[in-house]
Amino acid sequence: MLQYGIVVLLVAYAIVNARGALAHSLALSLGCLASYLLVANALASVHSLSHADDLIGGLWAVVATVFVLRTTHDESVTAAKTRGAATAFSFALCFVYLLFLPFHPWALAALVGVGTLVLTAIGQPGDGPVAGITTAVVMVAAALTPRDAWQLPLLRAGDTAVGIAVGLAASWLANTGRFL
Repeated sequence: MLQYGIVVLLVAYAIVNARGALAHSLALSLGCLASYLLVANALASVHSLSHADDLIGGLWAVVATVFVLRTTHDESVTAAKTRGAATAFSFALCFVYLLFLPFHPWALAALVGVGTLVLTAIGQPGDGPVAGITTAVVMVAAALTPRDAWQLPLLRAGDTAVGIAVGLAASWLANTGRFL
């Protein structure tokens, strides 16, 4: 009899977890779609460097949404703060550099290193990888769009803000039971 009770508890636990997993997966999928469409279509109609850049912007918003949406809303808020701070720092570095100089592989490496050094020195070593990824994306995109490269950090900041906002909204919906 005890064995059947344990089986019932395990099945009930699996059902509860499956509902939460479904809500989280659905929130993430729809959040990614919303982020992409908002940036690749709506923001692109406001200011666009090129169609390819609009697609990169949509991709960047999706990356921010995926990064932010976590299992609990509190974890999502913490991830949003990390993503926002590390990304803003990286964008500032890239913007200053690209305002005066064009892309160069050595510059990409130097900016990733400087960003990691500064973030570690100020006690935020965990933000280094996010800043490094952001720097790499902005700098490589600058190699593809050399004429308007200085605008890329500003555009990617907007894309990131959209992705973070959508990720937080999706997290709230998934974690408050309003999604399923």
